[in-house]
Amino acid sequence: MITSASNKSIKNVQALLSKAKERKKQGVFVVEGQMMRFEAPYDWVSAVYMSESFFNDDRFKEEKKRFLDKTEIVSDSVFKSMSDTQTPQGVLAIVKMPHYEIDELFKGDKTELLVLESIQDPGNLGTMIRTGDGAGVSGIIMNRTTVDIFNPKTVRSTMGSLYRVPFYITDDLPETIEYAKSNGVSLYAAHLKGKCSYDRPDYTGACGFMIGNEGNGLSDEIADMADTYIRIPMEGAVESLNAAISATLLMYECNRQRRLLGE
Repeated sequence: MITSASNKSIKNVQALLSKAKERKKQGVFVVEGQMMRFEAPYDWVSAVYMSESFFNDDRFKEEKKRFLDKTEIVSDSVFKSMSDTQTPQGVLAIVKMPHYEIDELFKGDKTELLVLESIQDPGNLGTMIRTGDGAGVSGIIMNRTTVDIFNPKTVRSTMGSLYRVPFYITDDLPETIEYAKSNGVSLYAAHLKGKCSYDRPDYTGACGFMIGNEGNGLSDEIADMADTYIRIPMEGAVESLNAAISATLLMYECNRQRRLLGE
C-alpha cells in the first residue's frame, strides 16, 4: 500500500491532473470516480488507484476484480492529496488517450458531426460530448484552441461518453471543414445572423453543426464556410443560449428527424 504523498506514482498522477503538457507527453489522462473508471475499456487502462477504505468497501466487488491486476492501494490521506475533486470517491485511473482518424467520423448518410471552434469552458465541452453520445453524433471535430479534451473537468463532465464518441483535433479547421464538405456533409452554423429557424432544415442526410467560442461565437472565416446559417428563436431580451445548450438543441433536432424517418 502506498502511504507517502512523495511516492513517484502519486507525484505522476498529480502532474497528469494539472499539466496538459505532461498528459500529451505520456499519452494518458486521469479519470476519477466509479462511473468513469469502471466504464473504461480494459485495454485503455494503464493503472488504477483505490483508497484503502474504498478497496475494503463491499460495494463494486465485480468491477474491482476486473482491474485488480492493475490496482494499487493508497492510504485515504494520500488518496485525498492526489485527487482533483473536493469529495474524492476513492478510485481513479490512468487511461490511454484514444486516437481517431478523420475518416472514422464519417458514416455515410448517417454522419452527424459537431464542429467546435475555440470552446473554452471544460464543462461546456464535456457536456457537448455527453449530449452528442446521447443524441447519436458520429463524431466531434475541434480546433487546437478548444479547451483540452483531457482536462479533468472536461473528462468528469462527459460522464463516460469520452470512451464512446470519436473526436478529431485539427491543426487546420478550415481545411478539415472543406474535407467534411467533400464527403457530402452539409454544414449548419448556429449564428445570430441566421434567418432560418433551426428546426426547418432537413437533417436526415449527412450533416454537421458548427458551434463557436462562448464569448465571440464563430469567426467570420469559419462561419462563411457553412452551407446555411441557422438561428434558435429567442423570446424576451435573451440574445443567445449557452454554447452547450445550443449544441444540444441542434443535435436532438437531428435525432428527432431521423427517428421520425425511421418510423
